[in-house]
Amino acid sequence: MTDVVDTSREADALEREPLVVLEPLRAFLDAAALGRGPVEAVPIGDGHSNVTYAVDRGDERFVLRRPPRGPLPPSAHDVLREARLLVALHDVGVRVPEILAICDDPELIGAPFYVMAFVDGHVLSHELPDAFDDPADPSAIAAQLVDVLVELHSVEVQAAGLTGFGRPDGYLARQVRRFRGLLEANATRPLPELHAVADWLEANRPASASATIVHGDYRLGNMVFAARPRPRLAAILDWEMATLGDPLADIGYLTAMWAQPDDPDDPMLDLSAVTRHHGFPSRASLARRYSERSGRDVRDLRWYQVLAIWKSAIFLESSYKRFLAGTTDDAYFARLGSGVPKLAARAFALAERT
Repeated sequence: MTDVVDTSREADALEREPLVVLEPLRAFLDAAALGRGPVEAVPIGDGHSNVTYAVDRGDERFVLRRPPRGPLPPSAHDVLREARLLVALHDVGVRVPEILAICDDPELIGAPFYVMAFVDGHVLSHELPDAFDDPADPSAIAAQLVDVLVELHSVEVQAAGLTGFGRPDGYLARQVRRFRGLLEANATRPLPELHAVADWLEANRPASASATIVHGDYRLGNMVFAARPRPRLAAILDWEMATLGDPLADIGYLTAMWAQPDDPDDPMLDLSAVTRHHGFPSRASLARRYSERSGRDVRDLRWYQVLAIWKSAIFLESSYKRFLAGTTDDAYFARLGSGVPKLAARAFALAERT
């Protein structure tokens, strides 16, 4: 199906709306003084939520990010909020791409969007690129991932101008309540294990750590890594789930989505399958390093891991609903008929583990 068209007239003639319309985008880029000449747009990354395109104009490359086609869960895929956050984080030195332009007019290409600088490097998913040829690189990648998370959780919220960005009080209770509502609204079939896990999360909720910025989707596949002279995390991507809340939610998510060699396949572990390879440390090693570097107690980490897997299953069930409705033909979503129950089973098994 056609996702990129040249003109608004072509877009209007399609049965399904495109994701990028080049003619108005070119005018927008001209007004923002971003490059010259014809515009090309090609999808990049393996993200399956907000849509990301590389935009080429001559020798210059930018990145455009916009929501997917609807129907969308309430408050999800807010790219304007994401862009405002990235501006604030970039100003205080967090490793994020620079925002170059923001468009809040949904009529221009069919949705609000923003344009950011292209960060050169590698997004690591299934195999290590040849540039990472040192046997010590997997360990260094993992160390960078944890240490940069500690950096993020040490950002002074007030200094970044983000005191109103979220409601840290009651964050964990609100997460369970919100995603339980999304499960009720978006389930396409009975998913009893997800309902059972929701009960477990409510009954076993720990006291929250002091609030910090929380990324909400902090996993290896959402990072850009430079390879040399040694592995370095160059940019953190995909901030749509970010808020103020319990920082342990991020280390719980990171470790829950970190594939180990003996793990069975599921839709989230498969996104970062490279960590199954020799040299990558275990989930427990990541958690220990985070605790040592941050000074935070991770004794309740299992609860946060269950939360992460449960939320992912519910979020992907809403994506599966969009796939069934025909608003996306993403092959990843086609797998969710069996993939979401796998995640539900993993969350339930972890919750029930004594």
